Amino acid sequence: MKLKKLSKEELESMSYDEIAYKIFEEEKKKMKLPVLFKKICDLLGLDDAEYEERIGDFFQLISNDQRFTMFDNGFWDLKEKYKTQVIISDDEEDIEEETEDDTDIDEDSEEEETTYYDEDSEDDDVEEDDLKDLVIISDDEEDEANLS
Repeated sequence: MKLKKLSKEELESMSYDEIAYKIFEEEKKKMKLPVLFKKICDLLGLDDAEYEERIGDFFQLISNDQRFTMFDNGFWDLKEKYKTQVIISDDEEDIEEETEDDTDIDEDSEEEETTYYDEDSEDDDVEEDDLKDLVIISDDEEDEANLS
């Protein structure tokens, strides 16, 4: 049933996301959320103050509803209108193609390409004793220090 044919009571019994879904179905075009919510407010007879007060909640509601999708340019629409294209790549074929193209590279040059040296590695080999200044205090010595 068309939204305009519904009574105000019927519209008020619907949630904002249900009304938004119906609007997208009827108008069959993408919309920005402020425009969409303005249409909902007009249908429900909400004034500008209520629009300002509730638009944040509406955005959160639509964002969490899996029936809607947002596009890069800020437009929203029903997700069901768009197919998800899944591209499955056969990794084995990619590996075979790469090895066929690289047959003229000898083993030594391949090893040089994958070996990386850290310029600061000399510093890493030096062992530092971080605990050389550590002093161990027994429980008795700690109690005496706390009393004084």
